[in-house]
Amino acid sequence: MASEPRTSRASRTAAEPAARSPKTIQPEPSEQSMTFRRPDHRDPTRPVYVISVAASIVSVHPRTLRIYEEEGLICPARTPTNIRLYSENDVRRVTWIRHLTQNLGVNLAGVRILFELEERLGTRILERLYSEGANGEAAESSTAASSPREPTRTPATG
Repeated sequence: MASEPRTSRASRTAAEPAARSPKTIQPEPSEQSMTFRRPDHRDPTRPVYVISVAASIVSVHPRTLRIYEEEGLICPARTPTNIRLYSENDVRRVTWIRHLTQNLGVNLAGVRILFELEERLGTRILERLYSEGANGEAAESSTAASSPREPTRTPATG
């Protein structure tokens, strides 16, 4: 019985690649035109993000999203196994909540009232507030830069 020299599995696989992998079949030009392509636009109401991904998109902790859900500010979809799924609209809504609470000082009860008003009136109150806030900040910074400020006096303590 003659003994063959032992070779490593990697070297055997590299030596016989054609035997292990199937050939790739290129589709005919007529088949390529019939292949399914995803539409370029995405449905913003379709729930696709699990809680960890949605939280990372808006830079919050997943617990924050659970709190917003408990407060009734967002309502993510649920899978049959009760996993939360967030849509693009949910992520956009969380972004608005963060803007209102962090930049404008509105508490969560106030955010809920603003969302309810927006739904009842059918207008974009939040977008108007945002644009007014952005325009107001730009106007304040330009007037502050153009006019000299008076030094503030502190009362002397004695």
